[in-house]
Amino acid sequence: GIEFMSPFPSSRGNKYILVAVDYLSKWVEAKVLPTNDARVVCKFLKSLFARFGAPRAIISDRGTHFCNDQFAKVMRKYGVTHRLSTAYHPQTSGQVKVSNRGLKRILERTIGQNRASWSGKLDDALWAFRTTYKTPIGCTPYKLVYEKACHLPIELEHKAYWALKQTNFNLYVAGNHRKIQLNELNELRDHAFENSLI
Repeated sequence: GIEFMSPFPSSRGNKYILVAVDYLSKWVEAKVLPTNDARVVCKFLKSLFARFGAPRAIISDRGTHFCNDQFAKVMRKYGVTHRLSTAYHPQTSGQVKVSNRGLKRILERTIGQNRASWSGKLDDALWAFRTTYKTPIGCTPYKLVYEKACHLPIELEHKAYWALKQTNFNLYVAGNHRKIQLNELNELRDHAFENSLI
């Protein structure tokens, strides 16, 4: 699902946050923007499609920034179905609304009293949101997307030392270990998909 978060006080010329949420993994992508027109929406979606691939469908509200020829052309080009939510049926875009509330709450806590600094704190808020445990999927969105927990730099330094110390450079063993990891990732994704159907 995709939606604009607004209104915000102007911060470095930006007034809007465009939020996209993957309903299965609960992964959130967001970008601060000065305007909320079709051009910025299409540019944002093209960058997402280049990084993650095109989804089967996108759910949005009936705003003019989503219901126009330019947006429809991008959807046709990438083979994406555009579904519209109705005004009095919030369940259609409920996941986006829940994510927006969570992201906004994290942003409010991050910026403190300096309300004009929100645009510079979005990346920190996204990191916090992506690394927070989500009950419906049974893990963090980060773990589901990248197959590993997100570690702080000090944790990485400690783990890297022990990994180097214990590494066995046997390619056969390393290959088998990688196959097991890939199978575990597939099982994790299947589990998250099954949980999302409940």
